[in-house]
Order: sequence, then C-alpha cells, then structure tokens
Amino acid sequence: MKIIDLSLPIDDTLEETHDAKIDRISHAEGVEHFNWVVMSKQPGGKERFEKGERVATADEIPDGEMLSLEIVHSSVHMGSHVDAPFHYGSRCEGRPAKTITDVPLEWCYGPGVVLDFTHKKFPEAITKDDVVKALATIRYTLKPMDIVLFYTGGDKLLGTDDYVNKYVGLVPSAVEYLLDQGVKMMGIDTIGLDRPCFEMFKEFLATKDKTKIWPSHFLGRRREFCHMERLGNLGAIPKPYGFTVSCFPVKVRNAGAGWARVVTIIN
Repeated sequence: MKIIDLSLPIDDTLEETHDAKIDRISHAEGVEHFNWVVMSKQPGGKERFEKGERVATADEIPDGEMLSLEIVHSSVHMGSHVDAPFHYGSRCEGRPAKTITDVPLEWCYGPGVVLDFTHKKFPEAITKDDVVKALATIRYTLKPMDIVLFYTGGDKLLGTDDYVNKYVGLVPSAVEYLLDQGVKMMGIDTIGLDRPCFEMFKEFLATKDKTKIWPSHFLGRRREFCHMERLGNLGAIPKPYGFTVSCFPVKVRNAGAGWARVVTIIN
C-alpha cells in the first residue's frame, strides 16, 4: 500500500485575505506556562505569580522542558479543507444545510479520479465540456460517489500573489455535470473552487449580475455536495483512477468547513 499526501498545512507565514496566526509555546517556555496555568486557578495565585513565586522550577521538570503547545487562530478555510453545504448558504435543497459535522463520512472516503487541467491558464476556467473531454482522454466513466480531483498545478503558486489572484477555477456547468453523475465530493488544488474571487467581485460590482459572484459555491444551495480546496501534490498520483481518496474533516461545531488531511491510498 502507498499513501500520497495531498494536503497543505495551516501556515502562518502566508499573507492572505484571512491570515493564520499561531502562538507557539516552546518546551522551555512551557515551564512558565505550567506555573501560570496552575497558579491562576489558586486563590491569589495570579498576584503571587506576578511577584515571582513559582510552584515548580525548571530543575524540577524532566530535562527542564514541558510539553510544547501551539494555539492556532485560523479560518477553517486555511490549509487543505472540506467545505460543507452550510458554507454555501443556510439552506440546501429546501432544508437546513449540513454543517461540517453533519457531512456523511461515506462522502469522504471512496474511489478517486484525477483530471489533468494543467494546460489551462488564468483567466481560463474549467467547463462541463472540459470535464467531458478529460474523462474521455482517460477513458473513464464516472460512478456515483466517485471523488473527483481537479489537477491544475495551482499549489505551485502557494506563497505568491498569483495563488490568491490568478488560478483556474470551475464554472457551475462543470460542477453540475459531476453532480448529475452522482458525485458528492470533489476537490481542487487552488485556493477556491470558483474563479478568482476578486475577478468575480469586480464583475459583480460592475453589473450587479447575481450569476457573477460565487456561482459554483451558490449552486450548493440548490444541489447538495461538498468540495475540497487547497489541495497539493496532485501530480504525484501515478494513475488517473484506481486509487482511494480519504478526506475526513475535523469536526468544528456549527461551521461550514473543516480542515482535512487529504490522502490517496494506492494498493
């Protein structure tokens, strides 16, 4: 069995629309943190801590080190993640939309298909006809519950302005075609499923045409599906199908998305 990691990390070095921030308490700093946590729970403990009193010194801790601790302040859309129907709108198919904790786990594990669109460049987008052609090229017919991955090479732009502003997304006809075949989960190696957001914003504000803003996402108000964003390393998958995708999301209460360690499994 071979496992290929398709995930990007939550990265606090990236400057994006919603930057992540990670507070890191080192092993050595953990001794002070331990003292603060314990003493702050005691009557007058905060005051005694501020005056320099400690309940334990570094010499009394094994190797002078406590456990490391990282506190992450991040959008659920940073790093590789799964978007749930609730992200698209409050209702889906006439019912309250599923949050990330409601997403059936069966949608998150299944046969994978990767479609190569690395020949497309911004400002192009992936259409239904492109999907049909890509499937014909690999001689594959989609089955219900297949997990479809869109390989654009967009992850190679990570850390640049182009990663946020110049990538290849999908138009609704491509998404709807997959849904017609029974697909419930899809993924892409860009920051978003739609075309670049600032291009959409510009067109929407110039025309006030409702179809110009988040059309592939908003399709999820009418038809239920999930999708992954910010995938990476799709070019490492050695064959277009015949592998398994696992993309179980972290359970975040009342949220429209959850971080995921996305992998392919090849037997």
